[in-house]
Amino acid sequence: MKGLFITFEGSEGCGKSTQSKLLCEFLKRKGFAVVFLREPGATRISEKIRDILLDGKNQAISAECEMLLYMAARAQIVSEVIKPELAKGKIVVCDRFLDSTLAYQGYGLGVNLAAIKYTGKFATQGIKPDLTIFLDLPLEIGLRHRAKTQDRIEQRHLSYHKRVRAGYLKLIKLEPSRIKLVKVAESIAETQNRIRELVSRVLSKRS
Repeated sequence: MKGLFITFEGSEGCGKSTQSKLLCEFLKRKGFAVVFLREPGATRISEKIRDILLDGKNQAISAECEMLLYMAARAQIVSEVIKPELAKGKIVVCDRFLDSTLAYQGYGLGVNLAAIKYTGKFATQGIKPDLTIFLDLPLEIGLRHRAKTQDRIEQRHLSYHKRVRAGYLKLIKLEPSRIKLVKVAESIAETQNRIRELVSRVLSKRS
């Protein structure tokens, strides 16, 4: 069986990191070989690009530069980790992927969507997630979770984050079979159970 690629998306403070790591632990207990990654990051080069992108001092980064930096980090992680691990038949779980760029730089900043898709196909070598989980949490709540440690992107005005969320909802309508919306519950365990149900369905179809 070829590998399985699962990505997590969502607005700031929605719990992606927590939920994606919990899923990895669950899958490992089930006996699967799992690789967990975050975007941008997960490789030495991509982590350096991440530092540039999220540093609050780098406010002068243009929308186009921002998009291309995310793509550069993505190209490295695909080449160095995602593609070879999927080829080994592993489950790769990634905290953010190409949908983030479409939502944040495309719908959020107004970068041409066709240009993002074209560049994205090149950066990802055509690799697409088998399942994308979009964690939906009211923006105000999520941003409150990050109030004390906001990075450059999180510092943007609420109107920007509203455009990002609206963009995600448009992406879900375009690809409902791949992107699944999960409402974030008050209980971390309840949200995780919803995620596990979706992943189990995908795994059952592949067995």
